[in-house]
Amino acid sequence: MRLPSLDAHALLVMWVQLFVVVLVARLLGTAMRRIGQPPVVGELVAGVLLGPSVLASIWPSAGRWLVPSSQILAAPLNAVGWVGVAFLLVLTGFETDLKLIRRLGRPAAAVSVGGLVVPFVVGIWLGWMMPAFFRGAHSTATAFVLFIGVSLSISSMPVIARILEDLGFMRRNFGQMTMAVAMVNDLVGWLALGFIVALARSSNVSLTSLAMPLGAVLLVLLLSFTVGQRVVDGALRRVRRVDGNHVDSMAVTLIITLALAAATQAVHSDAVLGAYVAGILVGRSKFFMPRIRIQLEAVTNSVLAPIFFATAGLRLDLGRLANPQTLLWAVIVLVAAAMTKVAGVLAGARAARLGNRDGLALALALNARGAVEIVIATVGLSIGVLSDSAYTVIVLMAIITSMVAPPLLRLVVRGWRGGPEEVERLEREEALEENLLIKPGRIMMPSRGTAGSIAVARLVHAAWPLDAPVSVLNVEPGHDADVQAVVDVFQAREVELRNLGTGAVPEAIVEEAKLGYSIVGLGAREDARPGSLLSPVVDDVLADCPVPMVIVRPPLGRSRASGGPRTILVPTAGTPSSRTAQELAYALARSTGARVSLTHVITRPEQPVSVGSATAAQGSNGAVSAVAAGIISQAVEHARELDVAVKPTLRTGPSAGEELLREAREQGADLIVLGTTVLSLGGRPFLGHTVEYVLQEADMEVAVVATPATLVAGAVSNRED
Repeated sequence: MRLPSLDAHALLVMWVQLFVVVLVARLLGTAMRRIGQPPVVGELVAGVLLGPSVLASIWPSAGRWLVPSSQILAAPLNAVGWVGVAFLLVLTGFETDLKLIRRLGRPAAAVSVGGLVVPFVVGIWLGWMMPAFFRGAHSTATAFVLFIGVSLSISSMPVIARILEDLGFMRRNFGQMTMAVAMVNDLVGWLALGFIVALARSSNVSLTSLAMPLGAVLLVLLLSFTVGQRVVDGALRRVRRVDGNHVDSMAVTLIITLALAAATQAVHSDAVLGAYVAGILVGRSKFFMPRIRIQLEAVTNSVLAPIFFATAGLRLDLGRLANPQTLLWAVIVLVAAAMTKVAGVLAGARAARLGNRDGLALALALNARGAVEIVIATVGLSIGVLSDSAYTVIVLMAIITSMVAPPLLRLVVRGWRGGPEEVERLEREEALEENLLIKPGRIMMPSRGTAGSIAVARLVHAAWPLDAPVSVLNVEPGHDADVQAVVDVFQAREVELRNLGTGAVPEAIVEEAKLGYSIVGLGAREDARPGSLLSPVVDDVLADCPVPMVIVRPPLGRSRASGGPRTILVPTAGTPSSRTAQELAYALARSTGARVSLTHVITRPEQPVSVGSATAAQGSNGAVSAVAAGIISQAVEHARELDVAVKPTLRTGPSAGEELLREAREQGADLIVLGTTVLSLGGRPFLGHTVEYVLQEADMEVAVVATPATLVAGAVSNRED
């Protein structure tokens, strides 16, 4: 059997279409970004310029190449555009944070209801009032008015997210509320679209005839969020455990997307709903690899999404606005969409007892329809619910609302910093964004319930953001009661307890660490066994672990201070590994109120020992002292950004380890925090002479941040970028 294929001319038309559409869409999208508009606006304008509105009217032969009348010639470009919108919806699903929606609770619900219900009701009324020529050839009156209602009520989360990000408002309180409402809006909008498409494709509008397609959509959604989530987690876990290959994770993501897109299309809904659900399932999996988002976003935003939006513009015929009735209804729909969204959101904000400025900022941001509106209009046109005139009116409304949202939002927020709590939170988050170690992410805590495990659990719990979940893994079944003491440390955060599994403990820990954890916390023995650095298990994990490790060795020969450390000594050397130790020490100080002694040691075997402040450090070698003072100043500035007071000290001596211990005893430190890069020498992990000396000789508690060499190099590269 021979597989049918496009002939040479059809292939030439496809390649010319792709070349011209991508080139013009990217150029205009970039131009729009530079003037503060969403790139989607430029991509739509590219389609308008290349379509019947402009190019076809002044150069008909070129217009026939880009918008051919033959379905065979038009199908390839349209197919690529639909793949683009499917990937765009996957990215939107990645950003749908169901936890955020639940956390904001009542305010988000009130604003969502107001912002959806008021425009929807007015849209239904407008749909009944609009002339019959706005209805598609295969539309029922019910399907048409529902489409108009959804078109007026929906917002565009991708465009809103881009606007908030570009304007620097994403982490503002109103920005987080906007995203939560936009997520609810998108979720409701895509579910509604799925049901309306099922309704529109039903040949009979009786209750009986609608029950099966609507029930099928519900069944697909139910299976997706129950059995489907477990399947997604299992597949992503498997590919990450094998070798952590992001190519395999990308393949799993795309296969899930294609499967759900096909499933929703098969039950007479639309593939975009399946793609959106696939994005939610993959994005909320604890085995999700963030690099997949970056890679998929790159190919989608650079090529596939511009093709879709440009093809949407190709269908837009502004010549239809020459009809006075069409132009009048275009103005009516635009004004109604904007005013009802503002009125509904303000009413919801007032019901939620939000401030007037918060409510207005929410309303202006949520007025951006952009990408989602265009997808809905395209679906409506493709299934025959909307006519070309109605499509033009809705897409024009989406473009204009997306264009006016950024300048109006910038005007409303100008000079408004928010309350003291918001200002303090934003400043802290800005400082934490530069961190190499202390970031939200999954925390792994292998444990037998020993004193060292409890010590590292307390330290990590005090230092890491509370939204970082913890997996406590019992490495030796039978110690359940002891391990429960570790679990109890994390009462204020999401924590799971499970057995690590069978097999050798070090290998099992390393394999588990590949599954998307940001750090591994390990408790070391107080007295290392002969021939080992910390313990046989910890040494083996150190040699192969792919993520940073926080290792705590309890104090030698004395009891641990209750209530956290009182004085922390942290050395600074101006290196990435040194910075990770500072991040940990500063986070502990903020949480526990401990004092921080910041020390830099100049090793000069020929020089006598001297002790002094960083500002007074000027020895015989002025250049060396100046560099040392610069290193300390940089660390002090880092502490100041986090609102942590430190005592800087510069020491000189023949051994860095000895000087650190002298300083720790003079300051009365009960915790030393060290940072190091893990090297493997002769099958043994090497942490550096200074770190290993302190671990062996210090009688106080010691915490070591051990980072694999490959991660340190990557972190430096990312910070430079």
